[in-house]
Amino acid sequence: MMDTSGVGGTGAPLDGGDWRAQLPPESRERIINKIMETLKRHLPVSGPEGLQELKKIAVRFEEKNYNAATDQSDYLRKISSKMLTMEPKSQSTIPNALPSN
Repeated sequence: MMDTSGVGGTGAPLDGGDWRAQLPPESRERIINKIMETLKRHLPVSGPEGLQELKKIAVRFEEKNYNAATDQSDYLRKISSKMLTMEPKSQSTIPNALPSN
């Protein structure tokens, strides 16, 4: 991650959208794919139409967080925390299904 823009101060709040220009589209696509993987675990999907619908949801979710974030760390933190909130819902049912003694 080299900053070739010649502007000092990485992560400075005055940079505005600068961090977005430095985030490669492949990175965003990888994040969208991770979001889709998480959604697939929690939402029933049937056929190509279902996958297309999941993709739309993942893209909107990523876009909303991308536009709301103040920097790349904030962007990743927002997405990670929201994806993690989905996880306990499914995991909380597993311990209850298995007897602990």
